[in-house]
Amino acid sequence: MFVFVCAGCGASLTIPLSQVALPVHAHQKYGNGIQLPVLMESGTFAVDPEPSGPPGAVVIAPGDAGGTVLIPNHRGGGYCCGLDGADGPNVACAECGLPVASRIDDCSLWQATWLAPNAVRRLPVDGARVEPLSWSDVVAQGKSTPPYEPLATWGSRMAAGHWSNYWWSWSPQWEAAAGRALAHLLAASEGQPVIVPDGLAGQVFQRTLDTLLPAGPQARRAVLAGPGLPAPSRDVPILLVPSHPQTGKTWTPADPAPHLVPLPSGVWRSLAFPGPDLPVPTSGVLPAGVLRDDFDPPAPRPRRLFRADPDVFRHALVRLPAVRSPWLREILDNLTHHMRTGLF
Repeated sequence: MFVFVCAGCGASLTIPLSQVALPVHAHQKYGNGIQLPVLMESGTFAVDPEPSGPPGAVVIAPGDAGGTVLIPNHRGGGYCCGLDGADGPNVACAECGLPVASRIDDCSLWQATWLAPNAVRRLPVDGARVEPLSWSDVVAQGKSTPPYEPLATWGSRMAAGHWSNYWWSWSPQWEAAAGRALAHLLAASEGQPVIVPDGLAGQVFQRTLDTLLPAGPQARRAVLAGPGLPAPSRDVPILLVPSHPQTGKTWTPADPAPHLVPLPSGVWRSLAFPGPDLPVPTSGVLPAGVLRDDFDPPAPRPRRLFRADPDVFRHALVRLPAVRSPWLREILDNLTHHMRTGLF
Protein backbone atom coordinates (compact mmCIF):
# COMPACT_ATOMS: atom_id res chain seq x y z
CA MET A 1 0.00 0.00 0.00
CA PHE A 2 1.01 3.60 -0.55
CA VAL A 3 0.25 7.12 0.55
CA PHE A 4 0.68 10.17 -1.65
CA VAL A 5 2.37 13.27 -0.29
CA CYS A 6 2.90 16.78 -1.58
CA ALA A 7 6.10 17.12 -3.61
CA GLY A 8 6.53 20.63 -2.28
CA CYS A 9 6.27 20.22 1.49
CA GLY A 10 5.83 16.48 2.10
CA ALA A 11 2.37 16.81 3.68
CA SER A 12 0.17 13.74 3.41
CA LEU A 13 -2.57 14.03 0.79
CA THR A 14 -4.30 10.61 0.89
CA ILE A 15 -5.17 7.70 3.11
CA PRO A 16 -3.21 4.43 2.50
CA LEU A 17 -4.20 3.08 -0.92
CA SER A 18 -3.77 -0.16 -2.88
CA GLN A 19 -3.06 -0.05 -6.61
CA VAL A 20 -5.57 -1.51 -9.07
CA ALA A 21 -5.92 -1.47 -12.84
CA LEU A 22 -7.17 1.72 -14.48
CA PRO A 23 -10.89 1.24 -15.26
CA VAL A 24 -11.77 1.06 -18.94
CA HIS A 25 -14.34 3.80 -18.38
CA ALA A 26 -11.92 6.18 -16.61
CA HIS A 27 -12.17 8.88 -19.31
CA GLN A 28 -15.68 8.09 -20.47
CA LYS A 29 -18.06 10.97 -21.16
CA TYR A 30 -21.54 9.49 -20.91
CA GLY A 31 -24.72 11.02 -22.26
CA ASN A 32 -25.80 14.59 -21.61
CA GLY A 33 -26.35 15.92 -18.11
CA ILE A 34 -26.08 12.45 -16.52
CA GLN A 35 -24.89 12.16 -12.93
CA LEU A 36 -22.30 9.40 -12.76
CA PRO A 37 -20.99 7.93 -9.50
CA VAL A 38 -17.44 7.82 -8.12
CA LEU A 39 -14.96 6.14 -10.46
CA MET A 40 -12.68 4.42 -7.93
CA GLU A 41 -13.52 2.24 -4.96
CA SER A 42 -12.43 3.75 -1.67
CA GLY A 43 -8.95 2.60 -0.66
CA THR A 44 -7.67 2.16 -4.22
CA PHE A 45 -5.74 4.13 -6.82
CA ALA A 46 -4.85 3.62 -10.46
CA VAL A 47 -2.18 5.09 -12.74
CA ASP A 48 -2.94 6.34 -16.24
CA PRO A 49 -0.01 5.65 -18.60
CA GLU A 50 -1.63 7.30 -21.62
CA PRO A 51 -0.25 10.58 -23.02
CA SER A 52 -3.76 12.02 -23.56
CA GLY A 53 -3.27 13.81 -20.23
CA PRO A 54 -0.30 14.02 -17.89
CA PRO A 55 1.26 10.51 -18.20
CA GLY A 56 1.43 8.85 -14.84
CA ALA A 57 -1.54 10.75 -13.43
CA VAL A 58 -3.01 8.97 -10.41
CA VAL A 59 -6.76 8.71 -9.91
CA ILE A 60 -8.38 8.18 -6.50
CA ALA A 61 -11.83 8.42 -4.94
CA PRO A 62 -12.43 12.04 -3.86
CA GLY A 63 -13.20 10.92 -0.33
CA ASP A 64 -9.73 9.36 0.01
CA ALA A 65 -8.00 12.73 -0.33
CA GLY A 66 -7.01 14.74 2.73
CA GLY A 67 -5.00 17.85 3.50
CA THR A 68 -6.23 19.56 0.33
CA VAL A 69 -8.39 22.58 -0.48
CA LEU A 70 -10.14 23.75 -3.63
CA ILE A 71 -8.30 26.62 -5.31
CA PRO A 72 -10.47 29.76 -4.84
CA ASN A 73 -12.09 31.24 -7.97
CA HIS A 74 -10.71 28.47 -10.18
CA ARG A 75 -12.69 28.28 -13.39
CA GLY A 76 -12.74 24.92 -15.17
CA GLY A 77 -12.79 25.23 -18.93
CA GLY A 78 -15.98 23.98 -20.56
CA TYR A 79 -17.64 22.91 -17.32
CA CYS A 80 -21.42 22.49 -17.21
CA CYS A 81 -22.73 21.46 -13.79
CA GLY A 82 -19.50 21.09 -11.85
CA LEU A 83 -15.71 20.87 -12.15
CA ASP A 84 -14.19 19.16 -15.18
CA GLY A 85 -10.48 19.84 -14.63
CA ALA A 86 -9.96 21.02 -18.20
CA ASP A 87 -7.90 24.03 -17.10
CA GLY A 88 -5.48 22.09 -14.93
CA PRO A 89 -5.32 21.37 -11.20
CA ASN A 90 -8.11 22.92 -9.15
CA VAL A 91 -7.06 21.44 -5.79
CA ALA A 92 -4.06 22.61 -3.74
CA CYS A 93 -2.07 21.28 -0.80
CA ALA A 94 -3.52 22.82 2.36
CA GLU A 95 -0.04 23.21 3.88
CA CYS A 96 1.92 24.97 1.14
CA GLY A 97 -0.64 25.88 -1.54
CA LEU A 98 0.97 23.86 -4.33
CA PRO A 99 -1.63 22.79 -6.97
CA VAL A 100 -1.66 19.00 -6.62
CA ALA A 101 -4.83 17.57 -8.15
CA SER A 102 -7.93 18.00 -10.29
CA ARG A 103 -11.31 17.31 -8.74
CA ILE A 104 -13.82 16.07 -11.35
CA ASP A 105 -17.54 16.19 -10.57
CA ASP A 106 -19.16 17.60 -13.71
CA CYS A 107 -22.20 15.96 -15.26
CA SER A 108 -21.60 13.02 -17.63
CA LEU A 109 -18.13 12.46 -16.12
CA TRP A 110 -17.08 9.92 -13.50
CA GLN A 111 -16.42 11.62 -10.18
CA ALA A 112 -12.75 11.39 -9.31
CA THR A 113 -9.68 13.20 -8.03
CA TRP A 114 -6.68 13.06 -10.36
CA LEU A 115 -3.33 13.68 -8.66
CA ALA A 116 -0.81 15.56 -10.82
CA PRO A 117 2.26 13.32 -11.24
CA ASN A 118 4.75 16.19 -10.99
CA ALA A 119 3.18 17.53 -7.79
CA VAL A 120 2.94 14.40 -5.62
CA ARG A 121 5.20 11.59 -4.44
CA ARG A 122 4.21 8.01 -3.69
CA LEU A 123 5.52 6.51 -0.45
CA PRO A 124 5.13 2.87 0.65
CA VAL A 125 3.32 2.11 3.88
CA ASP A 126 5.52 0.01 6.17
CA GLY A 127 4.31 -3.56 6.61
CA ALA A 128 1.33 -3.13 4.30
CA ARG A 129 2.38 -5.01 1.17
CA VAL A 130 -0.63 -6.33 -0.75
CA GLU A 131 -0.14 -9.29 -3.09
CA PRO A 132 -2.40 -9.51 -6.17
CA LEU A 133 -5.28 -11.94 -5.88
CA SER A 134 -4.98 -15.30 -7.58
CA TRP A 135 -7.39 -15.89 -10.45
CA SER A 136 -9.41 -18.30 -8.33
CA ASP A 137 -9.73 -15.60 -5.66
CA VAL A 138 -10.77 -13.08 -8.30
CA VAL A 139 -13.71 -15.33 -9.16
CA ALA A 140 -14.52 -16.15 -5.54
CA GLN A 141 -14.20 -12.63 -4.12
CA GLY A 142 -14.94 -10.54 -7.16
CA LYS A 143 -18.15 -8.66 -7.83
CA SER A 144 -20.25 -8.86 -10.94
CA THR A 145 -21.04 -5.62 -12.73
CA PRO A 146 -24.79 -5.49 -13.49
CA PRO A 147 -25.49 -4.95 -17.21
CA TYR A 148 -28.15 -2.32 -16.53
CA GLU A 149 -28.74 0.13 -13.75
CA PRO A 150 -30.79 3.18 -12.72
CA LEU A 151 -29.46 6.54 -13.91
CA ALA A 152 -30.52 10.10 -13.15
CA THR A 153 -29.88 13.50 -14.70
CA TRP A 154 -28.01 16.17 -12.79
CA GLY A 155 -31.13 18.28 -12.30
CA SER A 156 -33.40 15.53 -10.95
CA ARG A 157 -34.42 15.42 -7.29
CA MET A 158 -31.75 12.87 -6.44
CA ALA A 159 -31.63 13.89 -2.80
CA ALA A 160 -35.18 12.65 -2.34
CA GLY A 161 -34.02 9.19 -3.41
CA HIS A 162 -37.37 8.36 -4.99
CA TRP A 163 -37.26 5.80 -7.81
CA SER A 164 -39.45 7.97 -10.04
CA ASN A 165 -36.39 10.21 -10.50
CA TYR A 166 -34.46 7.40 -12.19
CA TRP A 167 -34.72 5.41 -15.39
CA TRP A 168 -33.21 2.04 -16.21
CA SER A 169 -30.38 2.07 -18.72
CA TRP A 170 -27.60 -0.12 -19.97
CA SER A 171 -24.64 0.30 -17.63
CA PRO A 172 -22.11 2.95 -18.74
CA GLN A 173 -19.40 0.55 -17.54
CA TRP A 174 -20.72 -2.15 -19.87
CA GLU A 175 -20.84 0.23 -22.81
CA ALA A 176 -17.21 1.22 -22.19
CA ALA A 177 -16.11 -2.41 -21.73
CA ALA A 178 -17.92 -3.42 -24.91
CA GLY A 179 -16.25 -0.60 -26.82
CA ARG A 180 -12.80 -1.95 -26.02
CA ALA A 181 -13.82 -5.59 -26.52
CA LEU A 182 -15.48 -4.83 -29.85
CA ALA A 183 -12.22 -3.35 -31.17
CA HIS A 184 -10.43 -6.60 -30.27
CA LEU A 185 -13.23 -8.73 -31.75
CA LEU A 186 -13.04 -6.91 -35.07
CA ALA A 187 -9.26 -7.20 -35.14
CA ALA A 188 -9.54 -10.92 -34.36
CA SER A 189 -12.12 -11.44 -37.11
CA GLU A 190 -9.64 -10.55 -39.86
CA GLY A 191 -12.63 -9.43 -41.89
CA GLN A 192 -14.64 -12.65 -41.44
CA PRO A 193 -18.03 -12.92 -39.66
CA VAL A 194 -17.89 -13.64 -35.93
CA ILE A 195 -20.47 -15.43 -33.78
CA VAL A 196 -20.54 -14.79 -30.02
CA PRO A 197 -22.49 -16.82 -27.44
CA ASP A 198 -26.26 -16.39 -27.29
CA GLY A 199 -27.89 -14.50 -24.47
CA LEU A 200 -26.43 -11.35 -22.95
CA ALA A 201 -23.18 -11.55 -24.95
CA GLY A 202 -25.26 -11.73 -28.11
CA GLN A 203 -27.25 -8.63 -27.10
CA VAL A 204 -24.03 -6.75 -26.46
CA PHE A 205 -21.97 -7.71 -29.50
CA GLN A 206 -23.81 -9.62 -32.23
CA ARG A 207 -25.82 -6.79 -33.80
CA THR A 208 -22.73 -4.63 -34.23
CA LEU A 209 -20.60 -7.50 -35.51
CA ASP A 210 -23.25 -8.49 -38.06
CA THR A 211 -23.44 -4.89 -39.30
CA LEU A 212 -19.71 -4.20 -39.54
CA LEU A 213 -18.56 -7.59 -40.83
CA PRO A 214 -19.56 -9.29 -44.08
CA ALA A 215 -21.92 -12.25 -44.08
CA GLY A 216 -20.55 -15.63 -45.08
CA PRO A 217 -20.35 -19.32 -44.23
CA GLN A 218 -16.87 -19.15 -42.66
CA ALA A 219 -17.87 -17.50 -39.40
CA ARG A 220 -15.36 -17.47 -36.57
CA ARG A 221 -16.61 -18.48 -33.15
CA ALA A 222 -15.91 -16.55 -29.96
CA VAL A 223 -16.58 -18.17 -26.56
CA LEU A 224 -16.22 -17.21 -22.92
CA ALA A 225 -13.17 -18.62 -21.19
CA GLY A 226 -11.43 -18.03 -17.89
CA PRO A 227 -10.99 -19.24 -14.32
CA GLY A 228 -13.84 -21.46 -13.17
CA LEU A 229 -15.00 -22.30 -16.70
CA PRO A 230 -14.28 -25.51 -18.64
CA ALA A 231 -11.18 -25.41 -20.80
CA PRO A 232 -12.12 -24.10 -24.25
CA SER A 233 -11.83 -26.28 -27.32
CA ARG A 234 -8.55 -25.86 -29.17
CA ASP A 235 -10.35 -25.10 -32.42
CA VAL A 236 -12.00 -21.93 -31.02
CA PRO A 237 -10.03 -18.97 -32.40
CA ILE A 238 -11.40 -16.18 -30.18
CA LEU A 239 -11.78 -16.19 -26.41
CA LEU A 240 -13.59 -13.60 -24.29
CA VAL A 241 -11.50 -13.52 -21.12
CA PRO A 242 -11.20 -11.39 -17.95
CA SER A 243 -8.63 -8.76 -17.13
CA HIS A 244 -7.21 -8.91 -13.62
CA PRO A 245 -8.81 -6.16 -11.51
CA GLN A 246 -5.53 -5.31 -9.75
CA THR A 247 -2.83 -5.84 -12.36
CA GLY A 248 -4.84 -5.39 -15.54
CA LYS A 249 -3.22 -8.49 -17.05
CA THR A 250 -5.37 -10.63 -19.34
CA TRP A 251 -6.14 -14.20 -18.28
CA THR A 252 -4.38 -16.69 -20.55
CA PRO A 253 -5.36 -20.38 -20.98
CA ALA A 254 -2.88 -23.24 -20.80
CA ASP A 255 -3.24 -23.71 -24.56
CA PRO A 256 -3.21 -20.12 -25.82
CA ALA A 257 -5.83 -19.21 -28.38
CA PRO A 258 -4.91 -17.08 -31.39
CA HIS A 259 -6.98 -14.15 -30.12
CA LEU A 260 -7.87 -13.06 -26.58
CA VAL A 261 -10.53 -10.38 -26.10
CA PRO A 262 -10.20 -8.66 -22.68
CA LEU A 263 -13.20 -7.79 -20.53
CA PRO A 264 -13.19 -6.13 -17.09
CA SER A 265 -13.50 -8.87 -14.51
CA GLY A 266 -16.89 -7.65 -13.25
CA VAL A 267 -18.40 -7.61 -16.74
CA TRP A 268 -16.84 -10.97 -17.61
CA ARG A 269 -18.14 -12.46 -14.36
CA SER A 270 -21.69 -11.41 -15.22
CA LEU A 271 -21.38 -13.12 -18.59
CA ALA A 272 -19.64 -16.24 -17.32
CA PHE A 273 -21.73 -16.75 -14.17
CA PRO A 274 -25.07 -15.00 -14.75
CA GLY A 275 -27.14 -14.53 -11.64
CA PRO A 276 -30.82 -13.81 -11.07
CA ASP A 277 -32.46 -10.64 -12.31
CA LEU A 278 -31.66 -7.47 -10.41
CA PRO A 279 -34.29 -6.58 -7.79
CA VAL A 280 -36.07 -3.25 -7.58
CA PRO A 281 -37.61 -1.78 -4.44
CA THR A 282 -41.31 -2.21 -3.73
CA SER A 283 -43.55 0.14 -1.82
CA GLY A 284 -47.05 0.12 -0.37
CA VAL A 285 -48.99 -2.90 0.81
CA LEU A 286 -50.28 -5.95 -0.99
CA PRO A 287 -54.01 -6.41 -1.55
CA ALA A 288 -55.87 -8.56 0.93
CA GLY A 289 -55.54 -12.24 0.23
CA VAL A 290 -52.28 -11.92 -1.72
CA LEU A 291 -49.42 -13.85 -0.21
CA ARG A 292 -46.05 -12.12 0.06
CA ASP A 293 -42.79 -13.86 -0.81
CA ASP A 294 -39.20 -12.87 -0.10
CA PHE A 295 -38.29 -11.78 -3.62
CA ASP A 296 -38.47 -8.36 -5.22
CA PRO A 297 -39.60 -8.05 -8.84
CA PRO A 298 -36.86 -8.10 -11.49
CA ALA A 299 -35.37 -4.83 -12.66
CA PRO A 300 -36.92 -3.35 -15.82
CA ARG A 301 -35.00 -3.90 -19.04
CA PRO A 302 -33.57 -0.89 -20.90
CA ARG A 303 -35.86 0.42 -23.61
CA ARG A 304 -33.19 0.66 -26.30
CA LEU A 305 -30.78 -1.75 -27.90
CA PHE A 306 -27.27 -1.97 -26.50
CA ARG A 307 -24.67 0.40 -27.95
CA ALA A 308 -20.93 0.16 -27.32
CA ASP A 309 -19.18 3.39 -26.34
CA PRO A 310 -17.78 4.86 -29.60
CA ASP A 311 -14.97 6.86 -27.96
CA VAL A 312 -13.67 3.86 -26.01
CA PHE A 313 -13.97 1.78 -29.21
CA ARG A 314 -11.94 4.30 -31.19
CA HIS A 315 -9.34 4.65 -28.44
CA ALA A 316 -8.82 0.88 -28.32
CA LEU A 317 -8.87 0.23 -32.07
CA VAL A 318 -6.27 2.84 -33.04
CA ARG A 319 -3.83 1.17 -30.63
CA LEU A 320 -4.10 -2.26 -32.28
CA PRO A 321 -1.76 -3.15 -35.16
CA ALA A 322 -4.72 -4.49 -37.15
CA VAL A 323 -6.05 -0.94 -37.56
CA ARG A 324 -3.69 -0.59 -40.53
CA SER A 325 -6.03 -2.89 -42.48
CA PRO A 326 -8.03 -0.83 -45.00
CA TRP A 327 -11.37 -2.36 -43.96
CA LEU A 328 -10.82 -1.43 -40.32
CA ARG A 329 -9.75 2.07 -41.28
CA GLU A 330 -13.01 2.36 -43.22
CA ILE A 331 -14.97 1.43 -40.07
CA LEU A 332 -13.18 4.18 -38.16
CA ASP A 333 -13.79 6.69 -40.94
CA ASN A 334 -17.52 5.86 -40.87
CA LEU A 335 -17.86 5.82 -37.07
CA THR A 336 -19.88 9.04 -36.98
CA HIS A 337 -22.35 7.54 -39.45
CA HIS A 338 -22.66 4.41 -37.33
CA MET A 339 -23.35 6.58 -34.30
CA ARG A 340 -26.15 8.44 -36.12
CA THR A 341 -27.80 5.15 -37.05
CA GLY A 342 -27.76 3.97 -33.43
CA LEU A 343 -25.16 1.23 -33.88
CA PHE A 344 -22.86 2.94 -31.33
